Amino acid sequence: MNNSFLRISIWVYLAIFFAYLLGPLVIMSITAFNSSGFPRMSPWECLTFQWFGELFQDQRILNGIKNSLIIGAGTVVLSVAMGLAGALMLTQIWPRLRATYYTVIIAPILIPGVVLGISTLVFWDRINRMLGLGADSFLSNGIFLTVIGQSTFIASYCMLVLVARLQRYDMALTEAALDLGATHAQAFRKILLPFMRPAIASAAVLAFLASFENYNTTTFTFGEYPTLTIELAQKVRYGITPAISALAFIIVALTVFFALLNEAKLKRQELVAAARKNATVEELAGKIKLPSFFSGNMAAVLLVVFAVATITVVGTATAYNPGQCIADVKEQKRLEADQRIQELRKQREEQRKKREAEEAEQGDAQSAPKPSNNSGFGNVFAPNSLGDEETSEPETPPASNDGFGGAFDPNALQKDQ
Repeated sequence: MNNSFLRISIWVYLAIFFAYLLGPLVIMSITAFNSSGFPRMSPWECLTFQWFGELFQDQRILNGIKNSLIIGAGTVVLSVAMGLAGALMLTQIWPRLRATYYTVIIAPILIPGVVLGISTLVFWDRINRMLGLGADSFLSNGIFLTVIGQSTFIASYCMLVLVARLQRYDMALTEAALDLGATHAQAFRKILLPFMRPAIASAAVLAFLASFENYNTTTFTFGEYPTLTIELAQKVRYGITPAISALAFIIVALTVFFALLNEAKLKRQELVAAARKNATVEELAGKIKLPSFFSGNMAAVLLVVFAVATITVVGTATAYNPGQCIADVKEQKRLEADQRIQELRKQREEQRKKREAEEAEQGDAQSAPKPSNNSGFGNVFAPNSLGDEETSEPETPPASNDGFGGAFDPNALQKDQ
């Protein structure tokens, strides 16, 4: 009973976790196929592919993608090279200095991207002035500054990935190569690099993705070469369209495709290694019967299904015409707008009649005779008593009988004058 409850709880937790993690991506992907002018999933209007066409016609987005690819490639080269150098130095440095060196290398990750962007811009501007170069030199180029600014902290991520791989490397292999007459360059190229190739590939992918999505540092260094994130941020200020959702759907689809491709490749390698391990001597001497690409490889099956679905969607997009559906939706919106206008007019007419009735009642109340005010207090509390007193002639103040001969009379001074 407890085990069943535990399993159910774990599955519920995983469902909530992945719904929270992937829910926004799914919703944004669905909005790319809704004909609504604003990205929304509900209410659903018509199935359309027009936002993909508008995306590929947006020159600013296309230019941002091109700049992001160029800057990403430069960042990958520089970050991986610095990360590999830092990883090699960290594994060979004097042990007492290793902790200090590690702190210095990791420090750029802890610094905010805004500070890195501003410092990069100020530093290279001073270098440009010291060298006497103009404002259009390569040191002031947006691509150069962005690559330098992003590499300052992305290289630290690459170093962490490479250090994890380098810690499993046996330095005796390099020493054996050197003893056999190889130079340091040959030992590095033929022994160390092949061992580090998987980590280098992982670090390159990490560096490219970190560069592609970076905004904080790039916003100070891009100059005349805005990246995709800069263009998207500028578009959000003036209102977005579902073309942004179409771009998000394409990015998600490419991510899923390459993830499935990598998983299918790794699974294929595991199946081949298992087949060779279980093969007999005769099979190893001859030709080993390897399993097919799809046998026991669920990732490969999903990859094929994904490819077929993509081809189907593209084929449907070329033949499907949502014009009639969009026209019906516009007509329905027009009828709903007319109905709302009629309701507003009816409400205003009712309010006008009600206001006229209230004004008529107030007029009748004003024309009615005023009630007498015989309260027994000499009309002191009458509403119009103050006005009557203001219009009447002022009475002569009584003589002061204060016992001092009128010395403290308020009008004594005036009488003396």
